[in-house]
Amino acid sequence: MRPALTLLKRSAWKGPHVVPLPIADAIKNGTPIRTNARSCTILPQFVGLQFQIHNGKEYVEVEITDDMVGSKLGEYAATRKRFLYKYSKN
Repeated sequence: MRPALTLLKRSAWKGPHVVPLPIADAIKNGTPIRTNARSCTILPQFVGLQFQIHNGKEYVEVEITDDMVGSKLGEYAATRKRFLYKYSKN
């Protein structure tokens, strides 16, 4: 887990916010887990699994690594497009 800043987001006695996910099926079949639970905390058991996280419009595929443990699933599926000025020559 990340140091103090991640731990301060939620009371220690409550534990991490985790939603029931079909992890056993994903490990057995190798299929990605499709979820809308962006606030779910990434646990060490998720490392190496594929997730499809909903960003409000579509599902973004993300593979969980060791560096992601302790953060939220929603941090890896951007909900807004990058704004670009379009320059056109006339």
